Amino acid sequence: MGDLYVPLDHGRGGVAAQVASGLRDAVCSGRLAPGDRLPSSRDLAADLGVSRGVVVEAYEQLVAEGFLVSRVGSGTRVAPAATRDRAAPAGDQEPYHDYQSRATSPDLGHFPRERWLAALRHALTTIPSDALDYGDPGGIPELREELAGYLRRVRAADVDPANLIIVGGVAQGLSLVLHVLAERDGRPGRGDREGRADPEGRADRAGRFGRGGRLGLAVEDPTSHRQVPLLRRAGADLLPVPVDERGLDVAALRDRPARAVLVTPAHQYPTGVVLSPARRAALVEWAREADAIVLEDDYDAEFRFDRDPVGCLQGLAPDRVVLAGSVSKALAPGLRLGWVVAPPALAGAIRLARGEFDLGSPVIEQYALAGFLRTGGYDRHLRRMRREYRRRRDALVRALAEHLPEVRVRGIEAGLHACLDLPAGWDEGRVVATARELGLAVEAVGPMRFAPGRPAVAVGFSRLPVHRAAEAVRELKLRMSG
Repeated sequence: MGDLYVPLDHGRGGVAAQVASGLRDAVCSGRLAPGDRLPSSRDLAADLGVSRGVVVEAYEQLVAEGFLVSRVGSGTRVAPAATRDRAAPAGDQEPYHDYQSRATSPDLGHFPRERWLAALRHALTTIPSDALDYGDPGGIPELREELAGYLRRVRAADVDPANLIIVGGVAQGLSLVLHVLAERDGRPGRGDREGRADPEGRADRAGRFGRGGRLGLAVEDPTSHRQVPLLRRAGADLLPVPVDERGLDVAALRDRPARAVLVTPAHQYPTGVVLSPARRAALVEWAREADAIVLEDDYDAEFRFDRDPVGCLQGLAPDRVVLAGSVSKALAPGLRLGWVVAPPALAGAIRLARGEFDLGSPVIEQYALAGFLRTGGYDRHLRRMRREYRRRRDALVRALAEHLPEVRVRGIEAGLHACLDLPAGWDEGRVVATARELGLAVEAVGPMRFAPGRPAVAVGFSRLPVHRAAEAVRELKLRMSG
């Protein structure tokens, strides 16, 4: 490739972030097309008048984000999946391509391409032809068996493969569960669900179904604002319950007319706290007393750095808890492979709903994941990424302690993000905009709240190389104090 236009403001600082931003814009606008080869880091550094290390850092960042690929012998090129001429979203919807700003996204540059390719090849050369036909919408037996064993071993879950359903990620899993719950229990005119109070004077069950028979679903406050439209579209009326340093406030939950509750007990999003043992017991007690269901979103529990991961809530009450998980954080969101573990009374209905909606998940990928689990490739990848994410989190926390000590880091050492309480007077929106200019994955906590709270942001560290943490935090401090 010849000359490449990358605008720089040398007086502004954060040159590597500027180079990365310029190249990212070139890919998004179509000036750089999938497969285009970029100049060598040495040549581009000479053209821009910067050190070679600056360009290397920018290339590494874009490789991690999935915009570029770099291989020995073929140089650095625009990734085949990079999209050109991205259309603007309709109305005021959030751009679907803006995933680099998600605080919970993994480092896709570390996706185990060769090992996954080997798993796909093995599946294609060993599965019988009949396996490629329409199958069980709940998933192939081989994957359900492997996942059941994995969840029992790693998450202390109580799993029977017959009650495990393969889905297209946690989002689809939650949608299916809520659809089944609303359909099963939310129809008017069924028994005591017509608005009558029970003999003991407790809230009538119809009152726990919101408007028009919709399911009353308690959610954590704050919670992921990206899930809110999904939950409402699935038929839920949301009932916020505050979260404190011990997790969901179960005493406050008892005051809500909920038939189900959605929680992230292993690593609450966005605060990062863990549901305490006492609260876990109280939540299970509430579910049994209220004849309710707990939806457990186990989104990043494999990545815990301070001690072994806490067991899942489902293992305590398999008759009351639906466990939802996926490989989106461990491998890649684009695989769209997840699972739901449900009580027997619900599992059959969820499998039926899956078949009625879209007939099930891709078969070849399911066989590949089953093989990846069976051969230990999944465990080895998790161990490697756990060590790397620990290094990146530690680097971010050290940089914050040194350069922004007034920012409080909340939550346990786990997952792919940290929650930062901001100093008084700091504006969440300005922090987010400034941090994103520096290439950081940051989201404001304000839009995730139902009730007002102190300013805070969730910052992802999975794509922040160790050597960039101090520079990024220093530059953020300079810009926020300017």
